[in-house]
Amino acid sequence: MKRIPSYLKNKYILAISLVLVYTLFLDDHDVFTMFRNNRKLNKISSLKEKTAGKLKKAQYTLRKLNDQTEVERFAREKKFFKRDDEDIFVIFYEE
Repeated sequence: MKRIPSYLKNKYILAISLVLVYTLFLDDHDVFTMFRNNRKLNKISSLKEKTAGKLKKAQYTLRKLNDQTEVERFAREKKFFKRDDEDIFVIFYEE
């Protein structure tokens, strides 16, 4: 018993250290789980911002498509629709 340091014999320090070990490493909401969940939250937040930007762009396009000339322009530019007497050539640049 003389080889054991006095601070390890103290029951309060032993109890506090056991509680700290349990809460930091063994609990369901330990430190590693908190960091992992925080990282997931950051990814979801950035995905939410990107989706909100896409939604605004789609709403803007939808508002513009109330005009018939805009519908034709959108169909010809984005969906490559053509009239019967036309040919369409699409050029893609490789980078």
